[in-house]
This record gives sequence, C-alpha cells and structure tokens, in this order.
Amino acid sequence: MRRRKRKGLIVTIILTLIIVIGIGSIIHQRFEKTKVTTVRLGLVGTDSEPVWDNVRKRLKKQGINVEYVIFNDYVQPDVALKEGKIDMHSCLTRYYFESYNKQQNAHLTSIGNTVISPLGLYSHKYKKLSDLPDGATIAIPNEPTTLGRGLNVLQSAGLIKVKKGSGIKPSLKDIISNPKNLQFKEVDPATAARALNSVDASIINGNYAVAAKLNPKKDSIYLEPINKAAKPYVNIIAVQEKNKDNKVYKKVVAAYQTEQTKQAIEKTYKGAQEAAWPIYGRN
Repeated sequence: MRRRKRKGLIVTIILTLIIVIGIGSIIHQRFEKTKVTTVRLGLVGTDSEPVWDNVRKRLKKQGINVEYVIFNDYVQPDVALKEGKIDMHSCLTRYYFESYNKQQNAHLTSIGNTVISPLGLYSHKYKKLSDLPDGATIAIPNEPTTLGRGLNVLQSAGLIKVKKGSGIKPSLKDIISNPKNLQFKEVDPATAARALNSVDASIINGNYAVAAKLNPKKDSIYLEPINKAAKPYVNIIAVQEKNKDNKVYKKVVAAYQTEQTKQAIEKTYKGAQEAAWPIYGRN
C-alpha cells in the first residue's frame, strides 16, 4: 500500500514539474516575443518625423521602438552621439558629419544614406534662367558651406565660374567669371525665400522652399543636379564606430531604405528631398 502511495506521489510530482516547466516555457516564449529594444534617434527639428513615423511603425513589428530625441541645431546631434546620449542620428549631411568627426576625433561612422535635399534657384520675376538680366541680384545663403554649394549650383547652371580647386566651399572671392555681372546679396538661409520679394532670384534650401509653399521641381528656375558632385550633401544615419555592426541598428537602416520609405519621402517633401540610396548606394 505504501509503495502505491509513494509511486502515486512520484507520478504526481513528475506531472506537476512537467506542467510547471511547460507553463514557464510558454511564459518565456511570450516574453521573448514581446521583448522590445529601444533605439534613441537624434533629429533636428520635426521636418523628418513624417517619414520616420512610417519607418518606426514597421520597426515596431520587429520589436524595435524608435524614440525621437529632438535637437534645435546641427552641432548637438554629433556631440550627443559621441557622448552616448543617443544611439544614432539622422539629420546631417555627409560633409558636415565627416568634418566634425575628423576635427573632434569622435569615432563616429555612417551606416546608411537617407535623403538629399537639392538647392534651387527661384524667382518671382523670371520663369527661366535665360530671362535673368545683366546685373541681376541673387540672394544666397550666408552660411559658408551653403554659400559655396550655392555658387557651385550657379556654376553648373552656366551663370558663373569659380576658381578651379576651390572645392565644395568656394567663396564670392573665388568667382573668376561672371558674364552677366550678377550681384550677390548674402542672407540667412531661413530668410532666402522671403528675399524673393526684393531680389531677382534666390538660392533656397529645399526645406525652406517647401515651408514657403514652393515646389522645387515645378517652381525653381534651376535645380541642383543630383550627381557625383552633390554626394557630400547626402544625409546619413550615423552611429558610434564600435556599433557599426550592431544588428538592431542595421535593421533600422534596412527598414529605412525601402520602397515604402521612398514613397513617403516623395509624398512628404514633393521634391524638396529625394531618396539618396537608389542614387548613391546604401552607404
């Protein structure tokens, strides 16, 4: 009788253990399925949020939560990334990023191309380049990098020539040919669109053009060519160098560089920004 009771007790214990282990396994599996990894993403302003919202929604299904960290200037994202306060940022051109990285020995790196925002030449007075009169006044952003870029755009349009070897940051002093005797008015980049009322034409950044209800593809009299020369102005996703092979971060890049994102970019920016990876490669 005692043997039967012992045998029954042992069977009960074994069955109980099986049930407990089984329940534990189910709980563990469910926990694994619902486990979420948060990625802190640095952005400047909120202009890029509509596109990232599209990406974030898809990443959520993969257990990745993208948390925005918003900055109000283009210096702080690199600093925050260097100090580990964010995991990645997506707001700087390759040229600006690489300049900071080299100067500060920051050990940051790009892991993916995102968008490029072409500069445009706009005018309320004239509908095409050839209409610009001799002595026309052109408003141009006074920020050195954008000013140089603007001069290179005017050179590609055939309006001026700059000194050979002046690279991507020529100054007004580097203009060596100006057949139309164009006059230049330096303005803050944010006011370049408003300057259209007082000048013959204005070089305007894509985001400021859209904010002024200008369509870069339809309203510009000349738009910066998206070619090899424009590659330094491609925006990138950046991380600390030690994290360049992080699997989660690679999933973020992969989710961004999709046809869905490309369509979101076209819908949101209407030509002010274009998907860069189909043109310049994924990184």
